[in-house]
Amino acid sequence: MPYFQSETFERENYTSRFLDTGQYEECVFEQCDFAESDLSSVIFIDCRFSNCNLSLANIHSTAFQNVQFTNCKMLGLIFAECNDFGLSVSFDGCLLDNASFYKLKLKKTIFHRCQLHETDFAEADLAEADFRESDLKGAIFDRTNLQKADFRSASQFSINPELNRIAKAKFSFRSLPGLLYKYGISIEE
Repeated sequence: MPYFQSETFERENYTSRFLDTGQYEECVFEQCDFAESDLSSVIFIDCRFSNCNLSLANIHSTAFQNVQFTNCKMLGLIFAECNDFGLSVSFDGCLLDNASFYKLKLKKTIFHRCQLHETDFAEADLAEADFRESDLKGAIFDRTNLQKADFRSASQFSINPELNRIAKAKFSFRSLPGLLYKYGISIEE
């Protein structure tokens, strides 16, 4: 299996040719296009993706260990199929609509300034996750562990407190409708 360390990949198009299956450690991917490409079984350790398009990429058995995504387009990614051993990711300014994090352990994961429309977080462990300034319109929270998660500046979420664990989670006054929608309560300022 090929091994790449501390390399930078810029403006590469992996839609017509595939990224070599191998291990990438401390590598940087800048403005690369991985849309609909096959990244299955690739190992990324301490890597950074910036301004990349990974929409609909196949990430079956892909390992993401301490990987940062910044300003990336990641529509429809099924993280639930990736290798969950050592899974550690963070997202800043990413477009993650229709992604799936079903049943994953993502404690302390950062979703900062992200759009997460219709994203599936069912049965995931998101304890202490940070959703600062993220848009969670239609995101699915079902039997999700959200203990100590930060939703204070998040918007458009709907979380049923009866179906999810929310002890010590942080919410702002303006986000209360996202918790009380189920009860038909109207909150006005």
